Amino acid sequence: MPTVAPRRLIVGISGASGVIYGVRMLQLLRNSGIETHLVMSKTAEITFAHETRMKIAEVKALAHTTHAIDDMAAAIASGSFKTMGMIVAPCSVKSMSEIATGATSTLLTRAADVVLKERRRLVLMVRETPLHGGHLRNMAALSDMGAIIAPPLPAFYAKPETIEDMVEHTVGRMLDLFDIDVGVVRRWGEK
Repeated sequence: MPTVAPRRLIVGISGASGVIYGVRMLQLLRNSGIETHLVMSKTAEITFAHETRMKIAEVKALAHTTHAIDDMAAAIASGSFKTMGMIVAPCSVKSMSEIATGATSTLLTRAADVVLKERRRLVLMVRETPLHGGHLRNMAALSDMGAIIAPPLPAFYAKPETIEDMVEHTVGRMLDLFDIDVGVVRRWGEK
């Protein structure tokens, strides 16, 4: 008898600026019924020290399961481990480039590669500007492979009053791509 696929989502946090997106995602998913699997790059840990007052242990505690970046034998490195997919929030150009070429050197990029090969949803919140042709070609290649390139851009129609409002709305829209509604998106045309 086939079983219902577990509601698991892999959350990757790379070293790009904007680690708060990954944190807010984990916070919103904590009690949502979605099992989260976190993998963070070593540079993400450095970025946390520059951009937040959070300790890495606090970030890891937000996830249901945390995987070490160099644990290539982790469950999320295998296609037989069923997930809804993966979101990398934020996604550095380095991580994006590894995923685009399939030359993965960390668990974060390996898990993303597995998600693509299994034809599951992969959302990359690429955080870089300006972009050169190589970046754009990698984005196009990833889109052709089925990934969704979703830079974290604020929606001003939601009339955000704080940075937190902008982050939360953006994260909510990213979760929409997995049909996960955590009740934080102010939707166009709805009251």
